[in-house]
Amino acid sequence: MDFIIFFTAMSALIYGADFIIKESERIALHFNISHFVIGATLVAFGTSLPEMAASMIASYHGKSDLAVANVIGSVSFNITLVLGLVFFMAKDMNPSRDLFAKDSAWIIMPVVIFLLMSFDGILSRVEGFLFLFLMLAYILFLFSSSKEDLEIDAELSKEKFNWIKTLALLSIGFILTIGGANFVIDSGSNIARMFGVSEWLIGLFLISFGTSLPELVVSLVAIKKGNADLSIGNIIGSNVANFSMVLGGASLLAPLSISLKNNAFDISIMVAASIALLLILANKLYNKAGAVFLLLILALFINNALSAL
Repeated sequence: MDFIIFFTAMSALIYGADFIIKESERIALHFNISHFVIGATLVAFGTSLPEMAASMIASYHGKSDLAVANVIGSVSFNITLVLGLVFFMAKDMNPSRDLFAKDSAWIIMPVVIFLLMSFDGILSRVEGFLFLFLMLAYILFLFSSSKEDLEIDAELSKEKFNWIKTLALLSIGFILTIGGANFVIDSGSNIARMFGVSEWLIGLFLISFGTSLPELVVSLVAIKKGNADLSIGNIIGSNVANFSMVLGGASLLAPLSISLKNNAFDISIMVAASIALLLILANKLYNKAGAVFLLLILALFINNALSAL
């Protein structure tokens, strides 16, 4: 029964996020915002809602391992799996934005801040507030640094914008996301106990993979439509949101305990994936070579998890 509840709740998470993503993008395009900023803010926030809901509810129930592992796993999956597949499938990927010059700091800075804050084994409420300020700083940076002009979408410009419909769908999305997250945490914990698997591994793989599916779907659809900026912006923005909003929000509910020593390999994979992405952006390896680089790190990540079972 727990398996049925888990996968039903995960579906609710994903569908809820899908409502939020679509309506957020509709709002952004209606008001003529660049694709990268759409991807890095509204779409990224939407795709990060499952992680946020799952980690905050895990924190509320005193399950620090699930809350923190979900973020570490999601960041690793976002870079290695999602961007790995995006780069592998892309035929001619040429982002209009200089990603390394403008956005490289936002790839590595949240990771460094996370490591420094975790050194004492606790993510406190004060540190949670600092994480939230990081998100605010990122939003201000995006809107001040993006000088790209985007023509208003032809279809949307003809369409009468319906705030009531949009707000209703957004509300449905939030209800599905938060409600689904509650059941995901409960059923995931029961599955972990049933098989003797630690909650850290359940959060690191089962929940983080499931909550990363919105990023995967959105990014693959974006690249299929030739929108590289939205695809990469979605992942960079989602990872900033994972550290700032997800961990920040979860640690505000209750301080989160974390052991850098006990989880050194998983955290090292996250750091390695972030550095690999920096190298790819610096050398503009938006192709199969970059994909292989990221997918190899993913293989190491999965192999270590399987050996721990």
